[in-house]
Amino acid sequence: QVQLVESGGGLVQAGGSLRLSCAASVRTFSSYAMGWFRQAPGKEREFVAAISWSGGNTYYADSVKGRFTISRDNAKNTVYLQMNSLKPEDTAVYYCAAGFKLERRMDLSLNYDYWGQGTQVTVSS
Repeated sequence: QVQLVESGGGLVQAGGSLRLSCAASVRTFSSYAMGWFRQAPGKEREFVAAISWSGGNTYYADSVKGRFTISRDNAKNTVYLQMNSLKPEDTAVYYCAAGFKLERRMDLSLNYDYWGQGTQVTVSS
């Protein structure tokens, strides 16, 4: 079945950058919308960014818009999250998710079918 593996997390100072990667073990990667979510200790999981399977449209939470960029390389079955100008409040476990032919409300975690194990991002002040 579909398996997602995140990588690229780590410790970075405020203002720095990280690029997260999510590799998917699926032959029909282009049929899945891909999203990034994050969860900080004691807080609810929140939407970060998503990219459509059908048209390459991207969506971002207001909190990361202008700082984060989501992209995908269908030839490599990989989705990326480039994170710039990181802030301490970005500290969280970041999860990638795949939604089969998902086109609407990609900001809702319940609409996704598969999830990765998460990668820790820590931003120090």
